[in-house]
Amino acid sequence: MVSVALFIRAAAAALISSTAFAADMPQPLPQPQIQYQPIPVVMEQPAGAWYLRGDIGVGITNDVDFVFLQNPLNNSDFSISHAAMADTVFFDAGVGYEFNNWLRFDVTAQYRSKSAVNAFGTYTLPQPGGGIGVFGDQYMAFLKSVVFLANAYVDLGTWNCLTPFVGFGIGGAWNQFDDLVDLGIGTSGNGIGTNASQLNFAWALHAGLAYNVTQNFTMELAYTYLNYGSVTDQILCQGGCIPDSYKLQNLTSQDFMLGMRWRFQPEPVPVMQAPVMMQQQPVMVPQQPMMMPQPTLTTRG
Repeated sequence: MVSVALFIRAAAAALISSTAFAADMPQPLPQPQIQYQPIPVVMEQPAGAWYLRGDIGVGITNDVDFVFLQNPLNNSDFSISHAAMADTVFFDAGVGYEFNNWLRFDVTAQYRSKSAVNAFGTYTLPQPGGGIGVFGDQYMAFLKSVVFLANAYVDLGTWNCLTPFVGFGIGGAWNQFDDLVDLGIGTSGNGIGTNASQLNFAWALHAGLAYNVTQNFTMELAYTYLNYGSVTDQILCQGGCIPDSYKLQNLTSQDFMLGMRWRFQPEPVPVMQAPVMMQQQPVMVPQQPMMMPQPTLTTRG
């Protein structure tokens, strides 16, 4: 009976010991759940921007091609000896769009003020007493123009707020030949023009340096080579004659200008980013061991 009781007590002690050891093993937490962070919204500044521009400058046009177009019904050896045109003052305004930091486009309308034109020509006539006489005509007129251009520019980089640029423009020019007068010298021949006007193709080459005063205000010092076509007018002779024509052709100008650009800063636009999934990692938490009382074996004496 004693041995049976000892066996039962030993088995119970072994069972309690194994249960306590199992309690000492770390136990996993419940399965983690996937959590989603709120979708972040980022405000992004668009690359492009609209702008307004304005310029004022002077056009240097000392040389002018003043051409005599003789009426086929006339017979004369008249030719232009020399011609000149004074400088002109101009101003323009326009609107444009910057695609990015190096490429922009704009359209401009330019008014070029009256520029004085002077020319002198000579011809010969037989004299009543024999021989040939040399006579001359003095011409005075004004040229004024309105030029429309569509321009493209390439900005070549910015250093200390300074940005050099080059550009090209195409468009049209409305030229008017104003107040053309023929003053006969030594003869009774004289006349006046008709104030003719003419629309022509125009093109321009640009180069300059821009200074960024602020993020949205820029000043420019620029040069433009402008080719703006031609214009033709007739002289209506006093006393009656077959009218000849006169043409200002191959009109070009070396323009120097001071300009300003006002940039309209676009509003930032929201950019949605992809949601971020967060998954918690399981944490192994060890359990505190259970302290079980140990059985006490006694023997009978």
